[in-house]
Amino acid sequence: QVQLLESGGGLVQAGGSLRLSCAASGRTFSRPVMGWFRQAPGKEREFVALFSRGSGYTRHADSVKGRFTISRDSAENTMYLQMNNLRPEDTAVYYCAAGTLAASTPGGYDYWGQGTQVTVSS
Repeated sequence: QVQLLESGGGLVQAGGSLRLSCAASGRTFSRPVMGWFRQAPGKEREFVALFSRGSGYTRHADSVKGRFTISRDSAENTMYLQMNNLRPEDTAVYYCAAGTLAASTPGGYDYWGQGTQVTVSS
């Protein structure tokens, strides 16, 4: 079992920044890939970024490239998503996920956090 707990969401004006955190616990070694997804009201859950612990490989969705950066603190077993130059269309619930494949679809992950709300006002 892997437990994931997100934090850091909130309300920010367009152009502002937020940093999301995902604290992982349990058998984290069994799930080397961690990702961020988001879901806006009435829309499907979409890929944001992923990090593979073994290789250090990262991938970001085209919609967030140059604005968002995924990173990890191995000592604390915590993953981060630094979000800069936020836009109203970034408003969504952001979820942390853990899996075994570097997948950009939700089906590639089998552990999820409860989500944290990010709201960007115009």
